[in-house]
Amino acid sequence: MTNKLNGFDADDHRFRIRGYQQICSSVTGALITSLFMTPLDVVKTRLQVQDKLVLSNKCYLYCNGLMDHLCPCTTSTNIQKFNGTIDAFMKIGRNEGIYTLWSGLTPTLILALPTTVLYFVSYEQLRVRLKDIHMTRTKQNPDEYTMPLWIPLMAGSTARIFAVTVVNPLELIRTKMQSEKMSYSEVGAAFSKMLKQHGVRGLFKGLVPTIMRDTPFSAIYWTCYESFKKFHNTTHPDLVQSFIGGALAGTMAAIITCPFDVIKTHQQIEFGEKFLYTSNGIAGKRNQMSTTKQQIRNIYNTSGFRGFFAGIIPRLAKVAPACAIMISTYEYGKTFFHAYNVKRFYENHQDLNVIS
Repeated sequence: MTNKLNGFDADDHRFRIRGYQQICSSVTGALITSLFMTPLDVVKTRLQVQDKLVLSNKCYLYCNGLMDHLCPCTTSTNIQKFNGTIDAFMKIGRNEGIYTLWSGLTPTLILALPTTVLYFVSYEQLRVRLKDIHMTRTKQNPDEYTMPLWIPLMAGSTARIFAVTVVNPLELIRTKMQSEKMSYSEVGAAFSKMLKQHGVRGLFKGLVPTIMRDTPFSAIYWTCYESFKKFHNTTHPDLVQSFIGGALAGTMAAIITCPFDVIKTHQQIEFGEKFLYTSNGIAGKRNQMSTTKQQIRNIYNTSGFRGFFAGIIPRLAKVAPACAIMISTYEYGKTFFHAYNVKRFYENHQDLNVIS
């Protein structure tokens, strides 16, 4: 199917995929990424807690490839001891049930699906519109047009800022619900309580470090990925090409933005200790949150410059496959819908021999 479509520009207004088709493609990618990555991150998190590689003994940060989860550390003395990744998989599956490897999947999907849809659809819409504007202003021939790299950079940055800003209040409420074991019927009460304690600004705690990390990551990722497609001279990468391109782009973006990730992790852990998991934390210091500058100074004073690249190997082990799975399934969905649109277009124009 990919070879048949190489003569049809994916961004041609006659064939380009519609908004609902982008939504279907991104939802499918998010579902598959969650199913594959959650067990790996459950095991990784258990090993980190066991080896005391977390930043706090009160709560820790867990991510399954699509979004972060702030979780309380257990106070139980009956903790399993694991002798590596394979041993952890075996013991968790045998002693706690195979479904434990997908812990946190449901709350992830509840929020990760709309987040992913907002992000990917926003990126596609912005990229196409910026490309159309640039083509119009430069008066270039569509068949000879080469998209400049600033377009995916701008589209990726803007889409990520939009997505994390919209979702940040929902993420805080979801985490608060989990920490206090609230039911979904108590969402309104949780929302009111958070507003009363911290005001509207409280709903956006952690937004600045999130943007600091996610925006440059998104900009670098999409720029690298679009460059990969340009290098292979295709707007319809096949499954293998998009998988490799996604992994390489994710690796490059993860390395460059690792310091931002470390800072964000520190701030999320502190927020969890002082606001969400106060029974494990110090109640008297709930409102004394460190600024981003203070966090940077603390990390440097404690671990030096190397501290900003702490956990780079585990992060790459998570980000590379997550990006590869997400983008390859997303691109496959786009190619499927693009083929459908091309076929429908020529059927409507009674030219069925153009593509079969």
